[in-house]
Amino acid sequence: MWYAPLEIFKVVAFMSFLRTVSLSLVLPLMFIACNDVDPVESDMPETLASTPVSNPIDIDVTMNTLSGAFRNAGDGSPAVLIVPGSGPTDRDGNSPAGLKTNMYRLLADALEDRGVSSLRVDKRGMFSSAGAGDPNAVTVDIYAQDYRDWAARLREDTQTDCVYLLGHSEGGTMVTAAAVGADGICGLILVAAPGRNYADVLRQQLQANPANAPILPDALSAIDALSQGEGVDVTTFHPALKGLFAPQVQGFLMSLFSIDPASFVTEAALPTLVLQGDRDLQVTTVDAQRLADAGGTLVLLPGVNHILKNAPESRAGNLATYGNPDLPISDLAVSAIVEFITD
Repeated sequence: MWYAPLEIFKVVAFMSFLRTVSLSLVLPLMFIACNDVDPVESDMPETLASTPVSNPIDIDVTMNTLSGAFRNAGDGSPAVLIVPGSGPTDRDGNSPAGLKTNMYRLLADALEDRGVSSLRVDKRGMFSSAGAGDPNAVTVDIYAQDYRDWAARLREDTQTDCVYLLGHSEGGTMVTAAAVGADGICGLILVAAPGRNYADVLRQQLQANPANAPILPDALSAIDALSQGEGVDVTTFHPALKGLFAPQVQGFLMSLFSIDPASFVTEAALPTLVLQGDRDLQVTTVDAQRLADAGGTLVLLPGVNHILKNAPESRAGNLATYGNPDLPISDLAVSAIVEFITD
């Protein structure tokens, strides 16, 4: 696996992967990486609900070629599906590109302690779901179907009438798309999720950094073309942009740029919690408010950043939290989620 040199980190405001893929709303940095993640063998229990309660023990569970980790809070407990953000982010919230957050594992721990079961999953083509095929060959619709299937599996194995879908960052968009027209969904929990068209978000991110001025013409023209469903020749682009708009990911970007995340909230017409930290460097309160206006309830988290960690005001201190897996998840965030699920 190869990563872009540090100089490139200053050029753009987004992180992209050769699908390991999409736009990432996880770090305002640019990484270029190949798909070099190892599959993990896992066995499927007869039923998830039959596994005794232990704290904290993950139960590997497979669904065809997809894989996840179940955390059992006890028979009859509410259950939530946890979907990661973009790029090669695994079911624990970590990445071979340098993310060390343990965000989703810590969230599962905290939810179990408060009586909520969870299933956090690896995306198709990545990590323990590597056997599901090419991680670049995805669309919003493909991801949405995966999460409908996971929700049905979780509902069946926990013997509950409905389950909650929790998506972080890009995952928030995917679970909302999955909920449209689906049965057995209690509600949606959208954590630091974009509320505007992704092309608009990317334009704003790129334009916000003065260092990007030399590459903006190519970047903005590429976004415009992909938004119209047209491919982009990146051979003359800056190396950072070659990764961001790599041919392998253009199909996914076209799919992503074609949707309005807020419209999915309206179409799903489900109870929806929108969680947004006021120290998030990637997703703004404008996005959160747009999701809330579409049919959600907004909870702002003071002092909390994109990965649900308490963060200092300084940008450097905020980014430092992305490399410290031992920092706890915000108790405010956990309490808001549990209250929404159990209310």
